[in-house]
Amino acid sequence: MKMADNDSMKPEYRRSELGAGTRGKYLASYQQSKNIVLLSPDVAAAFPTEEAVNAALRTLMPKAGPDDHQA
Repeated sequence: MKMADNDSMKPEYRRSELGAGTRGKYLASYQQSKNIVLLSPDVAAAFPTEEAVNAALRTLMPKAGPDDHQA
């Protein structure tokens, strides 16, 4: 959704009543809970779902060694 201009808020919403807000308030918790990687197109074609990618990577985890991954 694209806003036409900065003055497009409804009259009943007053910016002064919304408070200052906090930039990055949830950044740390978001970074801890999300781990997003981009797959190359050929890899994405071979593993089209999250479950397929995770299953394939889990088969490699025992070969990686204890210091190479976290449980």
